[in-house]
Amino acid sequence: MRVGYTSVAGSDDIDMHVLPLNFDDSARRGFTGAGTIAALATRGGDELTRRCPRLAAMLPGLRAALAAHRAAHASVHIRLDHLDADELGLLADILGEGEVTGIVALPDRRVAQIQESVFAGLWRVRIEGEDGALDYLELGAIPEIAARAALDFPRPDIELGEAPSGAMNVMPVLAEIRERMAAHRPGDAPHIINFTLLPMNPADMAHLTATLGNGPIQLYSRGYGSCRVLATGARHVWSVQYLNAMDTPILDTIEVGDVPAAVRAADEDFHDSAERLGEIIAAYFA
Repeated sequence: MRVGYTSVAGSDDIDMHVLPLNFDDSARRGFTGAGTIAALATRGGDELTRRCPRLAAMLPGLRAALAAHRAAHASVHIRLDHLDADELGLLADILGEGEVTGIVALPDRRVAQIQESVFAGLWRVRIEGEDGALDYLELGAIPEIAARAALDFPRPDIELGEAPSGAMNVMPVLAEIRERMAAHRPGDAPHIINFTLLPMNPADMAHLTATLGNGPIQLYSRGYGSCRVLATGARHVWSVQYLNAMDTPILDTIEVGDVPAAVRAADEDFHDSAERLGEIIAAYFA
């Protein structure tokens, strides 16, 4: 896959691959929420929790923060540098891997990997760089680094250019996108253009892709069916594709708006996540 900042002078697109955030961890790698419960319930589970006092002290506050959070609230960052290796490993097991994963490309060629935990609305964020990695948790509808990249770096306008040979509908579509970009304000409902219903031939799609360009964000949701959400190089403009089991698009759209709802946590997610985390604390850390 390719992501990049087509509007930043001196930058270029870069090849990226999405990796699990704990790709270099120990044998505990790969637990989901159910796997975490099984691991903690083993004979060594009590010993492991005793070796993780800082994590045990941190979890009740995390549960309370989830219970109080709402999608419209500002994100809350939670540092992890006070935890030792055992605690970080156990935390990774507890968090598991939720529905949404993705990457954000930064202009200095650093890469932020984001992974929603099994507790929707609680994210693990890791920013890779030559001088090491920054690793933290974040409470929010979507990690702040993704929301800010969507606003700060894509171009605020597009040039329509000349219609390509053989074009059918791309020029009115681009005019519609440009108008909606200019009119959009944060919090507005998204404007959706459905290519499944609108005839677009290869010449149309090639010109649309070239005009919008590549953006800094790629997100994937494995919720009720798979969904691929890609920021374009035009501000507020997203490619949102719903995929079948063969990764073939069954619904292909452009959304003009904020980060699409398909990859955002909702108010009820925070409440449900707080309850689930509370059950783990009561069972294994009380």
